Amino acid sequence: QVQLVESGGGLVQPGGSLRLSCAASGTIFSIAPVGWYRQAPGKQRELVARITSGGNPDYADSVKGRFTISRDNAKNTVYQQMDRLKPEDTAVYYCSVTILHIDYWGQGTQVTVSS
Repeated sequence: QVQLVESGGGLVQPGGSLRLSCAASGTIFSIAPVGWYRQAPGKQRELVARITSGGNPDYADSVKGRFTISRDNAKNTVYQQMDRLKPEDTAVYYCSVTILHIDYWGQGTQVTVSS
């Protein structure tokens, strides 16, 4: 069983920054790729960024150059630094990991970008 807990969301003005954290239970987390997803009201959940167990990142075009995903395997935590935020980044953000063909999700953290 893997439990994921996201934190770091909040209300921020356009152009501002937030740093999300995804803390996981279980040491097996460190050998699995982890993704950050988001879901805006009325829209499908979409992949925002992904990081391999070795730390190689990949990003959706909409966030390239603004978001940075990283991980600290010693702390079983994945981060997402979000800079130059836009109103269209408003969504609930989730982290997810697939281990032994089972998808695990956190409860999500709300990010609202508004003036």
